[in-house]
Amino acid sequence: MPSLIDLRRRIRAVKNTQQITKAMKMVAASKLRRAQERMMLARPYATQMQRVLGSLATRVDPSIHPLLAVRDATSASKSLVIVVTADKGLCGSFNTNIIKAAGAYIVDSTMPCTLGLVGRKGRDFFGRRGFDVFFEQVGIFQKLKFDDARSIAQTAIEAFTSGHVDRVILAYNEFKSVISQRIVIDQLLPIARADVEGTSGTSGTSGTVGTLGTDYIYEPSPQAIFNDLLPRYVEVQVYRALLESNAAFFAAQMTAMDTATKNSADMISSLTLYMNKVRQAAITREIIEVVSGAEAL
Repeated sequence: MPSLIDLRRRIRAVKNTQQITKAMKMVAASKLRRAQERMMLARPYATQMQRVLGSLATRVDPSIHPLLAVRDATSASKSLVIVVTADKGLCGSFNTNIIKAAGAYIVDSTMPCTLGLVGRKGRDFFGRRGFDVFFEQVGIFQKLKFDDARSIAQTAIEAFTSGHVDRVILAYNEFKSVISQRIVIDQLLPIARADVEGTSGTSGTSGTVGTLGTDYIYEPSPQAIFNDLLPRYVEVQVYRALLESNAAFFAAQMTAMDTATKNSADMISSLTLYMNKVRQAAITREIIEVVSGAEAL
């Protein structure tokens, strides 16, 4: 049976831990508010850009731009899987879930995979297990900027256009709510072609693409437009994934620290009750000894 001094020391340690988890919860809540605002501002633009360019990609010849080219799988084909994790822990199963999902995708993939690791937790996990790592990006979430997404996107574009990889996959946590995150594993390159009914194809060099009920007139040429928009599209999608993952991390951390604070309170209550029982038993034993000694006299 532990002594009263040991129990008091343990209760004091749990109270100190509770103060830390409570402070971390408040910090995560504050950072979540700003991260969520940035994510909500970027999400409509990224979603609409994905819809428009995905629709346009169905109406043009894929050979018009290398980022639209779908390559046939061969023995030399390889995928680049960009896995976005956090730089820190204490966030529940946030990092574990995305690492597990990315690992399952790599195992089930029909072609060999090389990894682009964004975040220290993913770098530590995959790097120590001998996976083929193409690039690493660590420490960007402290001051996340669009330049960070541009750097990652340009690396992916260069790997794809040079033929080093034939497909680029983006794996990240999408923010759904404070208590919920959704794992997304999406194809980044080649740019997915949306399902559009009534597509009639391109009209040659006239710069006009016709569909049933819809006509697009390109000004300047389709080539010039895609040369400018498609790299920007990749950058925006990567930036959105980073913002989504950053907001989801703070939400997961806030939830985890709130749970830890509540568990600390339950532990303190349980330890206090047990300490009082031990103290009462000691007092009772001392009284019995005093009474027994008095009766013996």
